[in-house]
Amino acid sequence: MQAATRSRLALACILTTVLIDMIGVGIIVPVLPELLEELTGGSVANAAVIGGYLVFAYALMQFVFSPVLGNLSDRFGRRPILLASLLGLTFDYLMMSIAPFVWYLFIGRIIAGIAGAALATATAYMADITPPHKRTHRFGLIGAAFGLGFIIGPVIGGELGELGPRVPFYAAAGLAFANFLFGLLVLPESLPKANRRKFNIKRANPLGAVVALRRYPSVLWLLGVLFFLQLATQALPTIFSYFTVEVFNFTSSTIGRTLGAFGIGFAFSQAVLTGPLSKGIGEPAVAIVGLMAAAAAFAGIAFSTDVYHLYLFIAVGTVSGLAPPAINGLLSRQVPDNSQGELQGAVNAASSLATIIGPLGATQIFSYYSDSSGTGHYFPGAPFIACGIAVVIALVIFAVAAWRFELSHRPSIANNPHVPDLPPPGQLRVAPIDDDDDINPRRR
Repeated sequence: MQAATRSRLALACILTTVLIDMIGVGIIVPVLPELLEELTGGSVANAAVIGGYLVFAYALMQFVFSPVLGNLSDRFGRRPILLASLLGLTFDYLMMSIAPFVWYLFIGRIIAGIAGAALATATAYMADITPPHKRTHRFGLIGAAFGLGFIIGPVIGGELGELGPRVPFYAAAGLAFANFLFGLLVLPESLPKANRRKFNIKRANPLGAVVALRRYPSVLWLLGVLFFLQLATQALPTIFSYFTVEVFNFTSSTIGRTLGAFGIGFAFSQAVLTGPLSKGIGEPAVAIVGLMAAAAAFAGIAFSTDVYHLYLFIAVGTVSGLAPPAINGLLSRQVPDNSQGELQGAVNAASSLATIIGPLGATQIFSYYSDSSGTGHYFPGAPFIACGIAVVIALVIFAVAAWRFELSHRPSIANNPHVPDLPPPGQLRVAPIDDDDDINPRRR
């Protein structure tokens, strides 16, 4: 009973951590266009380009450092990495809140990118405390906390933005620091010392993380699916504010409320629908439904001519929340327990690579097609067409992977080192480390 109580406490702590973290992120979304216009004196299209470069700087740092932090969490535990990332986010928001020049924003985003392993580490944490057959549902809870953060965050940010474009950044800094204190005081460590493995710098880089996982070919295919899905979905929060300001003349408050409505549906899909649907029709089918909903939503938003059409396809897009937890659930069952941090580091690196390309490309496309100077190519919805194409590619890759590897019938190997597609069992044992008494070399 005591162990069950500790497990419930850990679950509540990690979900609260993700929720508060996402509230902090969501708070700044509605006001970033206004802040950039204030600092540059330019148009919305110009602000969108700079916003794309800010996301690029953040994502590049995440791409480089996510595998490092994932491997460090496999060696030293999830808790210290998670706490360090929250301190980094606190400093990021403070830098952005006082920024007198645009380059202050870039410094803040670079720091946040280096430290921004909160979500990946939280996912690895969840894998640590959850039996393999329940992970899809638990990953859905993380997604729901993520979505709930985007219900609360943009609404708060939109309302605070009415007081000034910098006010939400102060609030985000306060939330990130409160989250750090919460984790410091309450969050327990999830990875036992006996399950940790030696840090290997050769595996602690984007290419090394993928190479280390090549022994599981199904993982590489699923990472490809996540890459193209993230290529589209990571562009959405970047471009949505600029698109709705340009096409529908939304205020920061309206943007926040719209994203909040999306977050409600997104959270419902992940928290309520993912678990039962995975049991009923299987994880691959759930992922396909989510991917198809994403493709339809992007196409619909692109051609929306009034707010009613926009809201309709935003509602369709909430169903896309089914895809990530289903894919993550499949992924987590392809690798052993002491590689969950490495896996999530690779997942986060793939997401970061997509974030490098997606938002930068989307903002450039938006800027080009938002030129109303009479050049004949005015179509602000063009970035959403590109996003829809990326989701279709993800759907095709997933369909091939599901057929090739029979993912719905694969046994979990997270706690089973004897599945035939693994290397010899001795290669999966926790290697003895002579200089650290915390590792138990007898564990097999």
